[in-house]
Amino acid sequence: MSDILDAALNSKAWPFEEARKVLKRYEKAPPEKGYVLFSTGYGPSGLPHIGTFGEVLRTTMVRRAFEHISDIPTKLICFSDDLDGMRKVPGNVPQQEMLAEHLHRPLTDVPDPFGTHESFGHHNNAMLKRFLDTFGFEYEFYSAREFYRSGQFDDVLTRAAERYDDVMKVMLKSLREERQQTYSIFLPIHPETGRVLYVPMKDVNAADATITFDDEEGKEWTLPVTGGNVKLQWKPDFGARWAALGVDFEMYGKEHATNTAIYDRICEILGGRKPEHFSYELFLDESGQKISKSSGNGISIDEWLTYASTESLSYFMYQKPKTAKRLFFDVIPKAVDEYHQQLRAFPGQDISAQLNNPVWHIHNGDVPASDMVVPFAMLLNLASVSGAEDKDRLWGFIQRYAPDAGPESHPGLDKAAGFAVSYFNDFVKPTRSYRLPTDEEREALVDLRTQLAAYDGALDDEALQGVVYAVGRDRFDPLRNWFKALYEVLLGASQGPRFGGFIALYGVQETIALIDEALDGKLAD
Repeated sequence: MSDILDAALNSKAWPFEEARKVLKRYEKAPPEKGYVLFSTGYGPSGLPHIGTFGEVLRTTMVRRAFEHISDIPTKLICFSDDLDGMRKVPGNVPQQEMLAEHLHRPLTDVPDPFGTHESFGHHNNAMLKRFLDTFGFEYEFYSAREFYRSGQFDDVLTRAAERYDDVMKVMLKSLREERQQTYSIFLPIHPETGRVLYVPMKDVNAADATITFDDEEGKEWTLPVTGGNVKLQWKPDFGARWAALGVDFEMYGKEHATNTAIYDRICEILGGRKPEHFSYELFLDESGQKISKSSGNGISIDEWLTYASTESLSYFMYQKPKTAKRLFFDVIPKAVDEYHQQLRAFPGQDISAQLNNPVWHIHNGDVPASDMVVPFAMLLNLASVSGAEDKDRLWGFIQRYAPDAGPESHPGLDKAAGFAVSYFNDFVKPTRSYRLPTDEEREALVDLRTQLAAYDGALDDEALQGVVYAVGRDRFDPLRNWFKALYEVLLGASQGPRFGGFIALYGVQETIALIDEALDGKLAD
């Protein structure tokens, strides 16, 4: 057994833990379908959002981990529930009145308000595929419309009619008594209006796989359950889809966790084997509220990528998926710097530690070197004190600090410099709040200025940190109050970088000038 395989089979990294569960399904015999199927679901009632990215990314990480411990081929399906009826008009799209006329019709039968695709569902599917392709995900796209209407789902739908009572028994246990009276697992699509109907069944004929019902006007209809004439309610649809496709692994948010037993049992009733599943915690906004695509709180994919790299977002998504995390703009700089810390640590780690390192899973084992010779948080502070309007100004400081660095040789750092300027102008600059130093702090700042004026050493982080430390050591208890004062008086922030590193980057003379401005009260104006 190779070292990496042995380490992977024992790794505590969550993608490997999930991959081993999938592998155990086939310890006696390989899958009859010839591959292991990973699946993600998407409701195209709105545009793709950051949760969609997280779900596909995390599933891909489990898939890649599986491929390192097994030779069984794999597939990833992204399934769009585009036959679902449009229950409300999304607030962030044009032609609201037009869309309102098509409420309850399948999304792929609703006209596209953007005028670019066959339907609203087709538009959102195209957005989803473009979104996934942008990040290089390998997947097969499945449309519920095609799945239902092409006949691919017919065997399972016929089985659902045959075993209707058994499936209904599972569902009725989960419903309030009032809902039980009218509930059916089948939702007919009206032959004339095209609306998805929520009506009780008068009859489900197992022999010819048809349903009979009265529409909203009281007219009786009989339709086959096959061929896209009906769709399944969303809970039965989960289990039926698993059975029809032979899904081996699917993850979803914790809001689905209480329904897992329902999905599993319906899958088994319809002749399938329940998959392995993984329930992840939801993302919260700055106030601790659940992120919602309808309310628009939290961060969008485009917003994150305006201020940081895809890899930093992948790093954020990898971390503790079973723990609720706040997803707002302040987490971006931290994610960037932690990602690069892990990149720098990777080469010196043994195989077990490497497989537990998030960057192994972000890059599927082919981990690049970090070219961030300056932390992102430091770039933000540099942008702040230098008033940088573009990354070229930052490069003037960077190249004095790291003469061998340049935009072409350090493309990651070059992009980060541009991101830092954008982040500073949009988030840091509007909230900066400088204050005047206290008498004790003023005395310390004067001493620091004197020490720096006499300093004739190299632009070395540690040496300059020693100077800063020596000035504050005998004056401040605890010492962190000294550094807090430096941040608030000189940078207009409540926290900041290791100050010796900041001086090395910004320059000794420039820091002296900054202290002079603070002592003169010019920063706190």
